Amino acid sequence: MTSDVLKLPTGFGRLWTAQTVSSLGDGVSHAALPLLALTLTRDPMALAVVTAAGTLPWLLFGVLGGALVDRWDRRRTMWVMDAARAVLLAIPAAAAALDVLSIPLLAVVAFLLGLGGLFFDTAATAYLPDLLGRDPALLERANSRLRGAQTAMSGFAGPPAGSALLALGRAVPLLADAASFMLSALLVRSLPALPRPEPKIRESLLRQARAGASYVFQDRLLLGLALRPAVGNIAFLAVETVLALFAHDRLGIDTYGFGLLLTAEATGGLLGAGIASHLGRRLGTGTALTCTAAVEGLAILGLAAAPNPYAAGLALAVCGAGMGATMVLGPSLRQAIVPAHLMGRVASTSRMLAMCAAPIGAFLGGWLATTYDIRTPLYAAAVLLLAMTAVTASMTSNRRVDAALHAAAPAGGPDHPAPKDPAQESEPDVL
Repeated sequence: MTSDVLKLPTGFGRLWTAQTVSSLGDGVSHAALPLLALTLTRDPMALAVVTAAGTLPWLLFGVLGGALVDRWDRRRTMWVMDAARAVLLAIPAAAAALDVLSIPLLAVVAFLLGLGGLFFDTAATAYLPDLLGRDPALLERANSRLRGAQTAMSGFAGPPAGSALLALGRAVPLLADAASFMLSALLVRSLPALPRPEPKIRESLLRQARAGASYVFQDRLLLGLALRPAVGNIAFLAVETVLALFAHDRLGIDTYGFGLLLTAEATGGLLGAGIASHLGRRLGTGTALTCTAAVEGLAILGLAAAPNPYAAGLALAVCGAGMGATMVLGPSLRQAIVPAHLMGRVASTSRMLAMCAAPIGAFLGGWLATTYDIRTPLYAAAVLLLAMTAVTASMTSNRRVDAALHAAAPAGGPDHPAPKDPAQESEPDVL
């Protein structure tokens, strides 16, 4: 029976629902938090601190987090992290209600939320291929649905709701996000428990983490897939850090209009996620990834030059389409070709590179806006994205993609031999 007639399992429906609910809450916060920070300060560098704080856990614990996820039960990791983040959000909500909210508190909360997100996202990435039997077509279909729901909720429905809820009170959007995390935790807890792949040798946590990182850096395709979001995050965080200020000061957009601007980006993202599989089949996954990278760079260039809110919304929609397709094609390919026992570490290493680049982008955006002009971070981001397109095109070519999928075919087993797993060649350490 082929993947075209296989159906996604029932457990995927619950996972999809959980992530959809959580993404709605994230969308509420995505619009509300920058606006909330703007009520406390107008300093671009202070705003950059809050933005960067949420990405620092990946810099400090990214690879080790992946090694831990490969040891832990992945379903339990997901629901515990969601429940913990629900409780955590009660702190800034209370501070907002008591009128003692501050930039340092927002930064600390952002850091802890990012730490919970590290473990949840890594566990979810590793859980999905096990749930779907590592079938490439099913993974692409599942990631398309997950990405589409995430985009629709976090970008389309959430931002206007966040702006509207903020008008009811500064604590309201935070409480809404907390409720979404708690509901997601309950849904994830009902998912089927899947057996964890047992390592062939027992070794130290540090050596396991190093093996996962080596696996990524020794394979040009996996490295190219990791560099795409890493360079992209420098660019996108440079834009995101100043986007609320840019929209207000240069485009004359009010609080509600800012939510609509983010909705335009999400609309494009929803379209991109929906057509990702078609692009992959028509152009080949490698060529499709190159094209989406070029589209993102040109769209940000259009945003920087936008003369009015309508042109800015169109540019963000085009950029969102490129991002949406990329976020389906890239992760689906990685999940199809990486051995099960390394999935958590490879996913966390790739995500760590992307997230560690984000603080660079946040501070770069704040510095460029402070030193030069509010449009400068946008022009710099466009240049970075277009340069990244040229650099990674050969690393993620159709030829490399086809070779990797062939090596990972069922005949070779899920733990295919290429590229070579560094962990298999080392002597075990004493724990």
